[in-house]
Amino acid sequence: MPEMTPLEARLTKEVEALRQENKLLREKIDLLVRRVFGASSERLDADQLLLALEGLEAKKPEASSGALAALEAEPEKAAKPARKAGKKGGLTDELLDSLPAQEVVLVPDEVRAEPEAWRLVDEQVTRQLDYEPARYVCRKIIRKRYARIELPHLPPVIAPLPVMLERGKAGPGLLASILTAKYCDHLPLYRQQQAAKWRHGIELSRQDMSRWVGQAADWLRPIYQDILGSMWGDGYAQVDESVIKYLDPGAGRAQHGYFWTIKRPGGDAAFHWATTRAAKVLENILPADFSGIIQCDGYGAHPAFAKRHGQPIRLAACWAHARREFVEASQTGANKADALLIVRLMGQLYAIESRLGGHRAGAKLRAVIRRAESQPVMDRIGAILKHWKKRRRHLPASQMGKAIQYTLTVWDGLRVFLEDGRVEIDNNHVENAIRPTAVGKKNWLFIGDAQAGERSAIVFTVIEACRRRGMDPFEYLRDVFTRMPTMAAQDYANLAPEEWAKARTPAKTTSKAPAAADAINQQRRCA
Repeated sequence: MPEMTPLEARLTKEVEALRQENKLLREKIDLLVRRVFGASSERLDADQLLLALEGLEAKKPEASSGALAALEAEPEKAAKPARKAGKKGGLTDELLDSLPAQEVVLVPDEVRAEPEAWRLVDEQVTRQLDYEPARYVCRKIIRKRYARIELPHLPPVIAPLPVMLERGKAGPGLLASILTAKYCDHLPLYRQQQAAKWRHGIELSRQDMSRWVGQAADWLRPIYQDILGSMWGDGYAQVDESVIKYLDPGAGRAQHGYFWTIKRPGGDAAFHWATTRAAKVLENILPADFSGIIQCDGYGAHPAFAKRHGQPIRLAACWAHARREFVEASQTGANKADALLIVRLMGQLYAIESRLGGHRAGAKLRAVIRRAESQPVMDRIGAILKHWKKRRRHLPASQMGKAIQYTLTVWDGLRVFLEDGRVEIDNNHVENAIRPTAVGKKNWLFIGDAQAGERSAIVFTVIEACRRRGMDPFEYLRDVFTRMPTMAAQDYANLAPEEWAKARTPAKTTSKAPAAADAINQQRRCA
């Protein structure tokens, strides 16, 4: 082959660079198209997985020895046990029996015409679930004045007006309804305003409603602080943050704010509002004496905080984040086989976790099983990724290259769940807690200002505590707003969702119908 001229060599090099750039751009376009128009699920079709792995087998000489060894050594998966049938849902007789009944008796026309000619034999009962819309009422608070008979010169006495009534004309039920509709049913205030006007002829001022929401959040603040403070007692918490826009009058356009979500596995979740994603937010949230494990994604602010914090903190990474990177890489043809191999190996880790049944196995047993079964799988994954990176099997700028780099960067954090049985394999619990805020964002798009973000964090935290316990948030909030104004501050602990639920737990009876009805109502409110 004749030697290339300097010009030909330069052009050949440029062509190769353009080909690589074109390949990367096509990857990005395909990924963006799938994010916009494709399904959001990360589950993979079994046929797609097998087809890609067959392609990998066909290219065995090109594959890394570590990858093929992992694939060949993988045992056949046991058949997945059939899922146990869950409790019967829907409009069961048990549920209908628990509801107030309204009887409608239908008599045939023939009997109406000649009632004396007919004798009742029996009756057939057909039941249906009906709905009566909510209604507004005017509560008249009558305070009578009394004068002392023997001492007429003394001024009359009158019962004090409840503190909440001094601040406005919204009763506890209306406040609870507005908060439940906004933060649980995700209805913005302007939609609630329209519904009140069109359906009930009640014209509510949006400014008044906004002020009421702020006052209600202030009442809930002590309860919120107690929930937030309980996140750190076990020395292990999960942290994640989600972005949401808020209006800043001086900025001229919407700014990015963040809901920081803290979850205690097996316990409550708390939201914290901040206008930044910087490490200083964690410094404000965490107690100064906290030491333990924080599970989070690979964002750089978390390691920076762990280094500056006065107490020892270990960061546990999230396997779901790492898996998501490879799922996205598997959606491009060039990377599909390698990416699906890693996804399949990660699936073995999740299969082990599924068998352990979450917290039911206990921290000690989980740690033992993970070291015996999960660690070898993780070692395979690490060996394959390091081998691929060393050989530059994938371009660093490609989706697969980014997935490899991300996973190896947080590798020490990914290993933490092997060493501590308390630690979850991923952060999905905290991401599930964030989900209500994500649904709300689709309706109200942004938050009015930074203070509104703080109020939202308070109410979301309290409602999430209700949701976790199967409580109706409306009933809880109405009771809190009724009782709190007359309570001493030291008694607020009795209004915490946990204590409120305990006080209202019915004694065990043979009938579970009321509990079933409450569960249906709660699902309707917080779905």
